[in-house]
Amino acid sequence: MMFAIPFPVIDPVLVEIGPFAIRWYALAYITGILLGWRLARVLVQRTPQVATPEQVDEFITWVTLGIILGGRFGYVLFYRPGYYVTAPWEALYLWHGGMSFHGGALGVIVAMFLFARRNGLDWVAFADRVVCVVPIGLFLGRCANFINGELWGRVAPEVPWAMVFPTGGPEPRHPSQLYQAFLEGICLFALLMILARSERIRSRPGVLSGVFLAGYGVARIIGEFFRQPDAHLGFLFAGATMGQLLSLPMILVGAWLILRAKERHA
Repeated sequence: MMFAIPFPVIDPVLVEIGPFAIRWYALAYITGILLGWRLARVLVQRTPQVATPEQVDEFITWVTLGIILGGRFGYVLFYRPGYYVTAPWEALYLWHGGMSFHGGALGVIVAMFLFARRNGLDWVAFADRVVCVVPIGLFLGRCANFINGELWGRVAPEVPWAMVFPTGGPEPRHPSQLYQAFLEGICLFALLMILARSERIRSRPGVLSGVFLAGYGVARIIGEFFRQPDAHLGFLFAGATMGQLLSLPMILVGAWLILRAKERHA
């Protein structure tokens, strides 16, 4: 027996003003950055203070560039290298879409390192506070994926809440965007905020960054079991998806950061 909830078709364009269009996806990015900025200004001041609110204000430009450039070039490198070898100039066509979280994460890491070096900050301690706000953007981004009817899940005819997506064929599918919004956004944010309340944990640089990396990696791997892999990639090594393979190093690095912080404060 097949079940399916009608997909709530929403125009991906929120507002059109003449030739300009504001899309839900762009709104998710902007809102995520603004909310993250406001919360980060508070978090960096908690004992031990790792930066000033004014430095967070300055960092916004850096992190925005890290997200956009890292996300775009990560997509080019991880997901469509063959295509962009034949048309390398199109890698700069940001309006064509195509962003990678793992690439964006690398871009933000580079931005944090360079910004911290320039301002004489402990970059790992600074990163600990910054990563706490990242799940806000992840949650909003996944919600935008759902609104756009993209990155849908695998076929699930027996699941009562399965949906038929406009571009996903006639089969009911998992609304995997919402699963990922819950795991990568709500669950990870709650975990980090609970841990960030502890001064003992805040005083151990690397713990929060490690929890974020490992936590995101686990959440992404779980979510990918319900998500349809990219059509041009399919399943890769041992039936894993590209998202799962890219998340494994995050778990390992995250675990290393946590153990390293524990040993340094033993």
